[in-house]
Amino acid sequence: MTDALIVISLLLVSTTATAAVLVRDPARQALVLSVLGLTLAVLFTVLQAPDVALSQLAVGSALTPLLILLSVHKARRRGQRAAGEAER
Repeated sequence: MTDALIVISLLLVSTTATAAVLVRDPARQALVLSVLGLTLAVLFTVLQAPDVALSQLAVGSALTPLLILLSVHKARRRGQRAAGEAER
């Protein structure tokens, strides 16, 4: 039973990691990274590492995607401002 859970978790992690690589839009990539963090937290829980799972849950599925989204938003805003100044 435990081996089946590990295999299923590993398949989920590999699928979401592949999806994170294949997605081109940075905003969507951040959301896929969040799902990847959740699946890694599940894998760590199955592997009986709850402390690592909680850290992964906090950092990998919440903090990192949030920072990526904020960076993408700021870069797009700055790019629009630069394009507006170039037209003048």
